[in-house]
Amino acid sequence: MSRIGKLPVILPAGVEVTIAPDNTVSVKGPLGTLSQKVDSDIKVEVGTHIEKDSQKEVPAVIVTRPTNQPRHRSLHGLYRALINNMVIGVSKGYAIKQALVGVGFKAEVKGDVLEMSLGYSHDTYLKLPPEVTATAVTEKKGAPIVTLKSIDKQLVG
Repeated sequence: MSRIGKLPVILPAGVEVTIAPDNTVSVKGPLGTLSQKVDSDIKVEVGTHIEKDSQKEVPAVIVTRPTNQPRHRSLHGLYRALINNMVIGVSKGYAIKQALVGVGFKAEVKGDVLEMSLGYSHDTYLKLPPEVTATAVTEKKGAPIVTLKSIDKQLVG
């Protein structure tokens, strides 16, 4: 059995998971809603899990596979990890900080466009998806720090 796939996804307070008949998992939390289509062979269910420390039952998402075929084994851990990332995203969110270290490097956010001057003959413009917010702050030392925030780990990472 997959080491990742067999672990339950513990649901924090305020997070709800629904599973549609077409095997689409939707996770709703305080920061927003995310959904992911899961392969029809993989079974996803919302149940309870007993914590080892406190012996209390907590809500959890359990992902199981029908057989031990290589295809099912690979999908088992993948979908468990994707569901876990969605739960973390709607409850805490994801943020990535990038320091632009170099002489004369600059970064500025204008609406949904990240404008960076990185030593090339021209500036670099990056259009951000609506789900991602960016901030650019210049430290005292002069190195600009760009912070990207979103509830979807796949968009930020």
